[in-house]
Formats: sequence, C-alpha cells, structure tokens
Amino acid sequence: MGKATDRPGGTAPAAASWGRQAAGLVPGAATAVAGLLLTLVAGLVALPVAAWPRGRRAVLRPFGTAAVRVARLDVRRLARFHDVRLTGAGAADDGRALRYVAARWPLGLLGGVVLGCLAVGAGYGTFILYGWAITDVRHLWAVLMSSLAGLLLLFLAVQGVHGVTASEERAARRFLGPSHQDELERRIAQLATSRADVMDAVHDERRRIERDLHDGVQQRLVALGMLIGRARRHRDPERAGELLLQAHEETRHALAELREVAWRVYPAVLDEAGLRAALESVVERGPLPVALAYEVPVPLPRQVETVVYFVVSEAVTNVVKHAGATRVDVRVALAGRVLTVAVTDDGGGGADPRGSGLTGLASRVAALDGRFALDSPPGGPTVVTAELPCG
Repeated sequence: MGKATDRPGGTAPAAASWGRQAAGLVPGAATAVAGLLLTLVAGLVALPVAAWPRGRRAVLRPFGTAAVRVARLDVRRLARFHDVRLTGAGAADDGRALRYVAARWPLGLLGGVVLGCLAVGAGYGTFILYGWAITDVRHLWAVLMSSLAGLLLLFLAVQGVHGVTASEERAARRFLGPSHQDELERRIAQLATSRADVMDAVHDERRRIERDLHDGVQQRLVALGMLIGRARRHRDPERAGELLLQAHEETRHALAELREVAWRVYPAVLDEAGLRAALESVVERGPLPVALAYEVPVPLPRQVETVVYFVVSEAVTNVVKHAGATRVDVRVALAGRVLTVAVTDDGGGGADPRGSGLTGLASRVAALDGRFALDSPPGGPTVVTAELPCG
C-alpha cells in the first residue's frame, strides 16, 4: 500500500528565482544600451524626413531590422531568466520592435542602476563585519549608521529587482505580445478545440463505463441469478447451501466492481472530504506502493480538484495495467497560481501519448487552460505532468 507525505516548501526556490531575475538584469542593461544608441541614431536620421511618411519608412527600415534582433535577444532573455514567454513575439514586425526598443531602454538602464545599488548596499551593509581589517575605525556610531543605511539600500534594491522585472514583462507584452484581436481569435479557437476534445473524452468515458458494466457487473449478476436458481431447484440441502454460499461470494464481487465503476464516474469522497482524502483513497486502493506528496496549503476550486483527481487516478491505473512498474510517486504542489501534478513510475517507459486514457486526461487539463505533458523514454522512467492555473 502507498503512503502520503507532506513536504513543506522552503525559501530556496524563491531565492533561486530572485537570483535568476537579478542575473537577467545584466544582459538587460546591455540590450538597453544598444536600444538607446539605436533609438538616438534612428531619431537623428529620421528627423530630416519626419514630415515625409514614405521617406521616413525607408530611412527607418534598417533600424527596424536591427530593432527586431535586439527584441528577439530580449525575448530570449525574459524566457530564460524571468520565466516570461510571449506567444508570437518572435514574429514582431519592424515597427513594433522599434517602438519596444525605444520604450524599453529606460527600464534596462534602471535595472543596471538597481544592480549597482545592490552592490553598494551589500558593501556598506556588511562594512561593520570587515571594516576593522581594512581601515582605522575611530567613530563606531558612523560605522553603525553606514551599515544601517547600506542595509536599507540593499532592501530597496532587492525589491527593485522584482519591480524592474515586472515592468519589463508588462512592456514586452504591451509592445511584442499578440494584439487584443489576435488573442481573442486564438482564445476562441482554443476553446472550440478543447470543447470538442472534452466531448470526445466524455463519450470515450461513457463507452468504457458501459463496457465495465456489461463485461463485469452484468456478467456477475447473471451468474448470481443462475446460482440462486440452481439453489432453489436443488433438492439436496447441503448442495443448495454450497450454491447459496457461491452466490453470496458472487454478490461481494459484484458490489466491489460496481463500487469501482462508481469511483471512476465520480468519487463521493471528493465532495465529502476534499482532494487530499480522494487522492489518499487512490493510494490505498492501488496494488502498487504509491508515495503521495501533497503540498497544497489552501483550498482549490472544485473543477481543479476534479481534474487533479482524474489525472492521478487514470495515470496510476495506466501504470498498474501497462508499465510493469514496482512503485509510483505522486506529487501535487501549488507554487503561486499554478498547481503542478506529477506522476512518476519506474516502469519500462515507451508510453503512447495517443492512447485514449492519456488523450482524455490531456483534454480535461486543456479545458481548464492547463498544460499536459508525457515524458516516457524507452527504459523509463515515465513522468505524467499537468499544470493547472488556480488564479
């Protein structure tokens, strides 16, 4: 049987995220300098033909090409250091890229200033620790005041890293992201596709339930009726008792299979006790050892809980049936506004993402604007991952 464990989150991920953001300001300052020079030169060159639209476009065309390259570098920087991914930003035209570069360079230079304040604040804030070794300290109160001022500057610079990062994300989305109309059209197409996929998944689930009822519960009920009929017709009381005992055992199996089908339709414990209890029931009913790490400190929306339950339940069922694994690890963690579900097994790998079960799970996740991924190289391990927004 499996076990459920809790692993409280620490400050290491937040510190690592802040470190990446601070490191991303360094190339951001470099692209800002390039953007500033590009903007100044383009403005000076375009000034004589400012009143002539065709001439202005001809003069600015090479600067637009250069601006596209700078913008692409910045988009890659935002994705690598700040986890900001812009749909369609790589296809921005010359005009949008040039406007972005012209509007963004003050933010990049501000990021460089923040990094400078960070270094100065760290130096003065810790001066009380090393100042005695490099200089003759005569006024202790001056050292203390300098250290306090340095710590204050350090605190403001740390907050400034987050502020500059957020401002850069908004600027990139404003100038390089898809237009409102393009975003609406993409959203409509996505919703139409996900709705069709959900309907297909629902129909597949109904057919599977019908097969379970027909091949399992119905066959057992038929056998139960035959055993009771034979017991009623049999004249030997001892033999009739044996047949009734078999009928009783068949009833137990039928009830167990009917309960399993009901769990696949919708688990009542999800409404009664919540997601954690429902996942623990999956762990307890599984024939393989399942380790559950549940790191969700707040209640989740009901539709998110339902999708998480079915993702875990279906993934564990697939492992039991097809993977040849000896153990399964299930992790459910909430980081910010994104809930991550990961189911890992030590089986042979090679899972087919086009299978009906995994396709149905991907459709359920997509219906909530989530992302579904399957990593199953030959030889294993297999990792099923779902990311669901909870904002």
